[in-house]
Amino acid sequence: MEDLAPKYRLHDSIGYHATLAARLVERRVEEGLRTFGLTRIGWCILLAVAEEGLKNPSDIASFVGIDRTATSRALRALESEGLISRAIGQQDRRTTEVTMTDAGYDRMIEAVPICTENMRHFNAKLTEPERAELKRLLGKLCDGEAGTGES
Repeated sequence: MEDLAPKYRLHDSIGYHATLAARLVERRVEEGLRTFGLTRIGWCILLAVAEEGLKNPSDIASFVGIDRTATSRALRALESEGLISRAIGQQDRRTTEVTMTDAGYDRMIEAVPICTENMRHFNAKLTEPERAELKRLLGKLCDGEAGTGES
């Protein structure tokens, strides 16, 4: 008997192509960061604290685009390596404040060339208008979706 149900064409899926591209970019940068004892998430957290001045774990999670559980796990790992420190908030004792240690700042600076090269590698594959359009389209896909910036 012939199956009348429509077939799902995986390779026609936007999600499939977005996932492949994201994994490729992530895998390449992770390989470089590993030489500095960092993960991509750890690197992003260091940037959030040092470059963006974020101190609150919720703000860091939102900036990096991960949930609070993943953020807590990554913060524990960074703290155990001596790259960040966490303390009870000075304004509100119910909060946690994250700060960068000198070792964390040094490690982040050492890893900048790896991340810069990775960005250059993939940026070189597109023209500037193509890069802008890709970012615009990816942002459009995320607009209004639950968990955007937190998953």
